[in-house]
Amino acid sequence: MIYLSLYFEFFKIGLFAVGGGLATVPFLYKLSAATAWFGPQDIVNMLAVAQITPGPIGVNMAALAGYTAGGFWGALAAALGIVSPAVLAIVMIANVLNKFAGNKYVQNAFKGMAAAVCALISVAVCKIAGAALLDAPAFAAGGRFADLLQFKAFIFFIILLFLIRRFKAHPFIYICLSAAAGLLIKF
Repeated sequence: MIYLSLYFEFFKIGLFAVGGGLATVPFLYKLSAATAWFGPQDIVNMLAVAQITPGPIGVNMAALAGYTAGGFWGALAAALGIVSPAVLAIVMIANVLNKFAGNKYVQNAFKGMAAAVCALISVAVCKIAGAALLDAPAFAAGGRFADLLQFKAFIFFIILLFLIRRFKAHPFIYICLSAAAGLLIKF
């Protein structure tokens, strides 16, 4: 049965493709040659689609490969296969961590990791904010501080910040609102 084969093959890929979604590509080429479920050009197309769709690239690639080989149920089998090793690993790690959760060394390690995560997220926020709210090329060309800030985007950022803190609606609403405002205001 193709669905069981897809699950098993992608389970093996998920088990050994350590390093992110792009690490699955060599395994997909090998699987393509061994099964003829999809061709090398299909892999290139799947990679392009997987990179522009939301979600992890490896899972997207598995779902697309599974869909090519076996339709909807093939996509489901391949996606479940590729994530199963990670889920099993997390369950095993969680069991071990629960036993040592009260250990002061484990608690201190998690506090250190929390600080690192905050720093990483802060750097990402600063980069995104700079790209969204500042216009460095205009500032470099004109040299005026007024050219540095993208005023429309900054004002819209302040409005959204207020709305998000005040109304706490679903993030999808703010994303749609922002897309519509971008089309109307032409940031």
